[in-house]
Amino acid sequence: MNKVQSYSLLTDFDIDLFKAGKHFRLYEKLGAHLIEVNGVKGVYFAVWAPSARSVSVVGDFNYWIQGEHQLQVRWDSSGIWEGFIPGLEKGTTYKYKIQSNNNGIITEKADPFALYCEHPPHTASVIWDLDYKWKDKSWMDNRKDKNGLDKPYSVYEVHLGSWKRNAEGKFLTYVEFAEDLVNYVKETGFTHVEFMPIMEYPYDPSWGYQLVGYFAPTSRFGKPQDFMLLVDKLHQAGIGVILDWVPSHFPDDAHGLGFFDGSNLFEHPDRRKGYHPDWKSLVFNYGRNEVRSFLISNAIFWLQHYHVDGLRVDAVASMLYLDYSREEGEWEPNIFGGRENLDTISFLKDFNEAVYSNFEGVQTIAEESTSFPMVSRPTFVGGLGFGMKWMMGWMHDTLQYFQKEPIYRKYHQNDLTFSMTYAFSENFMLPLSHDEVVYGKKSIAGRMPGDEWQKFANLRLLYGYMFTHPGTKLLFMGAEFGQSSEWNFEGSLDWHLLQYDFHNGIKKVITDLNALYKTYPALHEKQFSPESFEWINYSDHQNAVMSYIRKGHNPKDDLIIVCNFTPVTRENYRIGLSKKGKITEIFNSDDIIYGGSGVGNSKAIKIEADPWNGRDFSAALVLPPLSVTVFKMS
Repeated sequence: MNKVQSYSLLTDFDIDLFKAGKHFRLYEKLGAHLIEVNGVKGVYFAVWAPSARSVSVVGDFNYWIQGEHQLQVRWDSSGIWEGFIPGLEKGTTYKYKIQSNNNGIITEKADPFALYCEHPPHTASVIWDLDYKWKDKSWMDNRKDKNGLDKPYSVYEVHLGSWKRNAEGKFLTYVEFAEDLVNYVKETGFTHVEFMPIMEYPYDPSWGYQLVGYFAPTSRFGKPQDFMLLVDKLHQAGIGVILDWVPSHFPDDAHGLGFFDGSNLFEHPDRRKGYHPDWKSLVFNYGRNEVRSFLISNAIFWLQHYHVDGLRVDAVASMLYLDYSREEGEWEPNIFGGRENLDTISFLKDFNEAVYSNFEGVQTIAEESTSFPMVSRPTFVGGLGFGMKWMMGWMHDTLQYFQKEPIYRKYHQNDLTFSMTYAFSENFMLPLSHDEVVYGKKSIAGRMPGDEWQKFANLRLLYGYMFTHPGTKLLFMGAEFGQSSEWNFEGSLDWHLLQYDFHNGIKKVITDLNALYKTYPALHEKQFSPESFEWINYSDHQNAVMSYIRKGHNPKDDLIIVCNFTPVTRENYRIGLSKKGKITEIFNSDDIIYGGSGVGNSKAIKIEADPWNGRDFSAALVLPPLSVTVFKMS
């Protein structure tokens, strides 16, 4: 095998950007690149290891012997080691053997920029390329229209390892998902799929949230081009793709980013900032410019090379606060004496500005559970710059309410109405995510009270309320057909349940709610504006009934929603309205096709000149038990 030759893809400008924390396409320069030099094919390697005394590329091609293929350090104090090895080919496994200046410590690391990794538990990087012929031009050309904030945004959250298994209980492949998953999501009507982390991770019980290969889709389900095919097929079916992105922490596995060159390179050197007590993992040093370049380049990479439409950023709250999960004395205040991590705030603003300035029609979504202000407001007005934020308060209060027996709900209606006092302070997404169906919390269906009929009626009511509440939607896989048991990452969803009418009815409800959400502008236009919502009556605690109006740009599109949170049918239930005409029922969660009792309003209802709820007109409705009914005015 030929020895290492001097070569570089890096310019002085690249180095300046890297050092300034502003190089957002580092993957074009660092890592392993199949190139041709003076007519000779081979691989150019570049790796950042400023505390190294020597860096060797080791692999099958040199029997993993240190020193056989030693890279050269650049002269510009960037800490980057590089070189060209002729004759190496796609599919070759490799690592970096790094001897540190710190007491001669030797580490053997996977490539932080590897495009492909060995299947765990193997840990080597694999030389690969990103060649793929995309067929989603129509989607990409029209994406900015599809992903505007006044458009439907209904997300199906998926853990690929447990969505479905084959007959032998083994993982499906990306290619198989490109048929089965795409067809299923298209059938149920979700606008987007969100994949729990698909970047390479060593440990299955982490669900993918402990990343090692930030630039490589996990090899558990196939090759990088196979994952591209999955994204491509989703786009061709009119379905957007969101990836979970984890810049909040990373594991200390020996081949990973931790203690990379014998020093705290990627992680913060102060353990009060560089170690996460909840997850026993390492935290990035957001104040180090080169680390910022690495992370933002990673976000840009997935948007550019995998045509991803959005990034949901995990555990933002843990990044924002210096005292997150830390006791007094375990954290140090910032320079102003506060608990906010100023480096993180600056990093997140840079990240969002880079994403939105480079790609049209994409979204960044923050999983942020605190009252930190202006998470989803533009950076130019002082916000963090995210497109949306998870509405964790809504999720907590709503599930707490629905777990109560209906007889007690009249005492707790403010659990539901409270969300409207802050619903428009951020661009909120309503999440019923994987975090709500593990660790003894039960499945969403399993939390509903009552006998079997009431459990499923409550579940239909919950989903109807969710889809008519302002904000975008997210539902974890299995919830769409009433999965009975808690989520188990080691097995498949309980697809056999769809043979039963109640479970099949839930799937029909979700399918119809997705169609309702997409078809009627009042449910998605202005969904982040207070102009989109008006209470009719939020104070009928005695009957546990709420009624409200959803509004779009055109008043003719207004919809009237009435929720009955008890199993009592209410005849001649009057609601106040502002104008004459008729209202027609267009959705009823108690419909027989969903497993309901079939109570409803089969004919158009005339609006009468009878003042009610502070309005000049009113209509008398039939409210089915444990139901959401939606009416269109004409």
